[in-house]
Amino acid sequence: MNTLTIFRDLFRHNGEFAVGLVLLLVVLAVAACSFFSPYPPMDVYVVPPDVPPSWEHPLGTTSRGQDVFWQLTFAIRNTLLFGIVVAVLSRIISLFVGLISGYKGGWVDRVLMSINDTFVVIPLFPILVLFYFIMRDQMTWALLAVITALLGWAYDARLIRSIAMSLRTREFTRQAVFSGMGTGKIVLQEHLPFVLPIVFSTTMNNINWSIGIEVTLSVLGFTDINTPTIGGMIYWANQHTALVSGIWWWVTFPVVFVIMLFIGLFLLAISMNEYIDPRSRLSRLGGQA
Repeated sequence: MNTLTIFRDLFRHNGEFAVGLVLLLVVLAVAACSFFSPYPPMDVYVVPPDVPPSWEHPLGTTSRGQDVFWQLTFAIRNTLLFGIVVAVLSRIISLFVGLISGYKGGWVDRVLMSINDTFVVIPLFPILVLFYFIMRDQMTWALLAVITALLGWAYDARLIRSIAMSLRTREFTRQAVFSGMGTGKIVLQEHLPFVLPIVFSTTMNNINWSIGIEVTLSVLGFTDINTPTIGGMIYWANQHTALVSGIWWWVTFPVVFVIMLFIGLFLLAISMNEYIDPRSRLSRLGGQA
C-alpha cells in the first residue's frame, strides 16, 4: 500500500486525521502568505498603530505599527519551521541511536542507552534558559533549534530501540546477515522501513513539543525576540500591555493560530498511531487493511 493510498484511506475513514489535516493546511496557507507580504517582517510603524480589525487591516495592527495579519504570517512560518527543524534533527539522532542500539545489543546497547538515559533525566527547560544566559548575544533562532534538537531525541530513541530489538530476531534479518550485508545496510534497508510509521507519529508530537518550548521561551524573552515567531508576538504584546490597553487582537490571533497548529498536529499523531495498530485500522476501515 503506497503513501497516497494510506492518506486517502485515513482522510475518508478517520475523522481525527481529516480535521487535523484541514487545520494544518489552514496554518500552512497563512504561513505561505508571508512570501507575499507588502511589509518587511522586522520593520515597525509601517501602518497606523492600535487599529482594531477592519477591512483594511483584517486582524488589526499592533502598538508597534505592524499589521497583525502579515506579522502573523511570518510568525507562524518561523514557529512551524522551528518545530520541523528540531523534529528532523532529533529524528536523525533517535533513529541512529535506536536502530544501532537495538540491532547490535551487547556493550554497544549498554553504552548508547546509558547516554540516552542521561538525556532523558536532564531537566530541559532550565538547561535551555542557562544556554540563553551564557550565549545571550549569540542565541539565534537556528542555534536554539539545534540545541533543542540535541536535547529532545532520547524518548523516541528508546521506542525505536525496542522495535529494532524485535526485528533483530526475525528471519529476514538472519538471511541478510548470512548474505553478507553489513550493519549499515541491514539497519537502513531492512529495519528502517518498519520504524518509519512510528517515526511519522512521533515527529508530529515532537514538532508540538518543540513549538511549545519555543513559544514559552519567546514569551519570557529568552530567545531572539526580533525574529517574528508566535512567542515573539506575544512577548511584544505583553511588553506594550496589550490586554490592559484593550488591544486584544494582538494576543488573540497568535494564540488562536498556535492552538490550531497544536490540535492539528496532535490529531494527525493520534490518527497515525491508530493506523499503525492493526486492530484499530481494521475497525476504522471496515476490515480493509
